[in-house]
Amino acid sequence: MSDEALRLTVLGCATPYPAVDNPCSGYLVTCGETKIWVDAGTGTLGPLQRHARLDELDAIWISHLHADHTADLLTAYYGALYADVTLTAPIPLYGPPGIADRLAGFLTNTSTRSPIESAFAVTELYDKHEATVGAVQLTTRAVEHGMAAFAVRMSSGGRSLVYSGDTAPCDNLTALAADCDVLLCEADAVGDGGGVHHTAEQAGDTAAASRSNRLIVTHVGRALSPAGAARRAARRFGGQVEYASPGATYVV
Repeated sequence: MSDEALRLTVLGCATPYPAVDNPCSGYLVTCGETKIWVDAGTGTLGPLQRHARLDELDAIWISHLHADHTADLLTAYYGALYADVTLTAPIPLYGPPGIADRLAGFLTNTSTRSPIESAFAVTELYDKHEATVGAVQLTTRAVEHGMAAFAVRMSSGGRSLVYSGDTAPCDNLTALAADCDVLLCEADAVGDGGGVHHTAEQAGDTAAASRSNRLIVTHVGRALSPAGAARRAARRFGGQVEYASPGATYVV
C-alpha cells in the first residue's frame, strides 16, 4: 500500500447539464503517480487536462450510463486515437454492463462498428467488484438509481474515499461507506428524493449511518444552492460537511 495521500479534484458536478463555470459530474482521484478519472460527464475532459493527459491516466471508472456522467468519453475516444495522444495500450475503463456497445452506438457512423476497444480496455462492473489500479484499491457496490448504477470505495495507505454515484439512499452504499474518511455523496433531489437520488438531508443521513468522518455533497440539483445543500446535510450529520467546489482539490 502507498503512503501517499488520496486526493480528490472536482472537475465538475453540475446536473443535468453544465453550468457556465461548472461541467457535469467528473472527478480526478490521485494517489502518488496513480491517476483515475471518475465519471466523465459533459465538459470534464477540458479541466482534466490541467492535471493529466489521457495517456497519463491509469484508469477511468464510470458509475452509470446517463450522459451527465459519460458524455465526455465520446470526445476522449477521438482524443485517444486521432489527435496528439499516443497510447501504449488502451485505457482501462470500468463501467456498467453494456458500456462499450453504448459508446459504439454513438460513435459508429458507417456499417463498421467503431473500434471502442482500441481506446478503452473495458471491464464491466458488478456488485462487489474488486480491482487494484496502481496504488489504489477499488471496491464497487450496486446502488439504486432505476438502472445499472454503482458506487465505489477507493482506498490506499489506510485512507478511504467513497463516491456514491447517483443513487437513492440504500443499504449497499451505507455498508460501502462504513467508517470511511470522506463520503462524496450526491444531493440532486428535492422533496422526498423520488427514489433515485439523495436529497441533501439524506446525504447527511447516509454519512451519519455509515459513520463517515467527513461529507462532501456534490451533484446538487439546481433548485438548491451549494451552500444551502451543505447546511441541510449538516442538520443530519455531525461531522465536517463541505460542497464539492468545481476546481477544488481535497486531501483525504
